[in-house]
Amino acid sequence: MTTEKKSVPEEQVSVAEDVKLDATQECAPEAAPETECDSPAEVVAQEINTAEESASEVSFAEEEAALDAAAAGLEIAEEELTAEEQNDESPAEDISAMSKAEIVDYFAALLDKKPVQQLRADVENIKIAFYKLHRAEVDAARKKFVEEGGSEEAFVPQPDEQEQRLKEHFARYRAAREEYISSLESVKEENLKVKLQIIEELKELVNSSETINQTFATFRALQQRWKETGMVPQANNKEIWETYNLHVENFYNYIKINKELRDLDLKRNYEAKVQLCEEVEALVMEPSVVTAFRKLQDLHEQWRETGPVATEFKDSLWERFKEASSRINKQHQEYFEQVKEEQKRNLELKTELCVKAEELSEAVITSRKEWNDASNQLIEIQKVWKTIGFAPKKDNTKIYERFRQACDKFFELKHSFYANVKSEMEANLQLKNEICEAAEALKNSDQWKKTTDELIALQKRWKEIGPVSRRYSDAVWKRFRAACDEFFARKSAHFSGVDEQHVENLAKKEALLAEMAEADIVAGGFEAIKEFQRRWSEIGFVPIKAKETIQKRYKEVVDAMFATLRGGEKERNMDRFRNRINNMKSGGGDRRLRSEREKLYNKVKQLEQDIATLENNIGFFSHSKNAEAMIREVQEKIEATKAEMAELIEKINLIDKEN
Repeated sequence: MTTEKKSVPEEQVSVAEDVKLDATQECAPEAAPETECDSPAEVVAQEINTAEESASEVSFAEEEAALDAAAAGLEIAEEELTAEEQNDESPAEDISAMSKAEIVDYFAALLDKKPVQQLRADVENIKIAFYKLHRAEVDAARKKFVEEGGSEEAFVPQPDEQEQRLKEHFARYRAAREEYISSLESVKEENLKVKLQIIEELKELVNSSETINQTFATFRALQQRWKETGMVPQANNKEIWETYNLHVENFYNYIKINKELRDLDLKRNYEAKVQLCEEVEALVMEPSVVTAFRKLQDLHEQWRETGPVATEFKDSLWERFKEASSRINKQHQEYFEQVKEEQKRNLELKTELCVKAEELSEAVITSRKEWNDASNQLIEIQKVWKTIGFAPKKDNTKIYERFRQACDKFFELKHSFYANVKSEMEANLQLKNEICEAAEALKNSDQWKKTTDELIALQKRWKEIGPVSRRYSDAVWKRFRAACDEFFARKSAHFSGVDEQHVENLAKKEALLAEMAEADIVAGGFEAIKEFQRRWSEIGFVPIKAKETIQKRYKEVVDAMFATLRGGEKERNMDRFRNRINNMKSGGGDRRLRSEREKLYNKVKQLEQDIATLENNIGFFSHSKNAEAMIREVQEKIEATKAEMAELIEKINLIDKEN
């Protein structure tokens, strides 16, 4: 099995297990203690009070600003907007780089220079920009308050002079709107009176004693006055239009006017209405359904203001205009039905995300890794939320507040967890300082074996203690390592003379291996192998770099010796078994042969089960501390069992041949 090589902190340069000593060993290579080696995802040595900062990867600043503005009373409901405000599509200026004071000054300037009915988009833009800055300042002040020892619940934001100015300007804006809306009704009433007067004057034209040309000029002037007069109250709109059109028709039908002049006027009206038909038909291709619908209302207004056409064209033109209008109206209706359905789907999707966020906020999380994983999940949920459009208006704010509440609860719990971790890290620092003191007390010791064991024990304790703050981890680690390094440097110098003996021992062991390879082990038997093993063990230690290689060569030679002896023993064993089978057969022992075969067969089945069990155990051992040694031992057992099974099968085949 291969493992990927990973970079480690600078202090992680020596490993404690390199210092393990045999019972008779007098020295060991230099060693240094391990540092705490949590994986990067689990390192909490960053400042704990920034643990919740991962939430900022998904920004809900605009949504929060809108809620803050609404909570401050700076809101005008959609249904309260006038038709002119709803139709106003003028873009708002980018003010994201302004300060709060600059935003308020900008608002004041707009109130002075721009009509109130054209301010809606600007006001919404101002509220969002201002409260994004306001919330950021309040959050920073709260954080500072907590860092200085205050509790988050006790924090009260300071009064904001700029927010007060913003509210005062918004009150001016609201008052101006109300005055404008009130004046609209008065103007409509006045317009109604004017249009009623125009209708009366139209009636009088029929009885006029003026010349035809003078009468027609008066008629044209009345039409122009009608166009220039604005809207009337909605309740009177239909009736007054019908009355007006009736008297216009009467003028054309009953007054005795010059036919050429009349035909010219009808032709002009015809051309105007054909143009209107073409314009409304072109609206079908307008990309924005809402824009097409708004333009259609203007075209209908122009149609009503355009005079009559010749009777033969009247119905066909109206049907053409009405048919195109119906298509626009149908598109508009279908568009809003589609928007409603999409908003319902958005609500369902956002509800699912709320449930997932609530599950995370209710989960029992006990480790840093789990908090990191859960935080990443919640951030992904927030990213998905940002890609989903609006829910229905009556539900949009509620569903967002539900989502925000779940997110806030999650990060509050995370913050609380890391606050506890911070306390734990302070305790860890105290424990590591105590270990440093113990190591410093041992660094000048001349009891090499005893002190080495004690330092290894301290290293083990160091690893068992959790991390400390990054602010102190480097210093405390260097202190501990310096004490250990000083001892092992002294120990290395003391035992430097031992190296020559190790080199001589290596040469002796290589010579012994050569002798073992040439030996007639069959003649010497197991006693010869034991003698070689005794001589090997009497030779002392070898250089540490050659230890593993020479030991591996020794094991291979010994294994080969035992294999040679076992091979000869196997042949003798099979010869004895053949004689035994022949004796059974010559004595008429068919029943005994069958019994022997069944016994061998059952033994084979049992060995197969044993092998399966051993192979299964390897999977369990792979996570154990000494996995490599345990797996090697099990594999050796498997190979021995397979050899035994092969010998039994060979005996069964021998019985089958004799039958």
